[in-house]
Parts: sequence; C-alpha cells; structure tokens
Amino acid sequence: MTEFTSVGRSATGRASRYGSQLVKHFTAKDVEGSWEDTRGFVRFSFGLAEFEAADDALILRVACTSEEDVARLRDVVERHLVRFGTRDELSVTWDSGSEN
Repeated sequence: MTEFTSVGRSATGRASRYGSQLVKHFTAKDVEGSWEDTRGFVRFSFGLAEFEAADDALILRVACTSEEDVARLRDVVERHLVRFGTRDELSVTWDSGSEN
C-alpha cells in the first residue's frame, strides 16, 4: 500500500502544551490517540497524525493512503492548532509532501 506523508513545523516554546491539547481535543471525539512526554498521535479514519514537541517547535507529521487525504488531514490539524494558538499567533509551515 502506498503511503503519502507530509511534515509540518510550528514555531513555539510551548510545543508540549499544544501537542497534548490537540490530542485531547481529537480523542474527546472518540478518535484513538495518546500523548506521552513529548510525543503523541491521533488515528483518524482516513490517516494518522503524529506530533513531537521540540524545544522551539511542534513537529507535525501526517500519513494517509492518498494525496487528497494528506491535504485534508493537514488542513484539519493546522486549523485546530492555529485556533488553539491564536494568542501566540501560531502558523504551520508544511513540506511539499512525499510518497513512500
């Protein structure tokens, strides 16, 4: 099975806070996921979103079986993060994506 991935980065000194907030938000909607220490994931019906808190950024990785689903999952994750991080003016810079 072909997997399409994309990695994003959001500069913040509070990456763990935002990563755990994303996981809690999505898992409250009966979606599988967890957050431990500086890493977490959420498994949606159409793809997987992984989060890693670095010292200066939250790293986001999405993986799906189609380019359309990668774009959709990037949008979902980014919209929520930007909304949660309004006060910190968060944004996400995504790579161009790849096929594995």
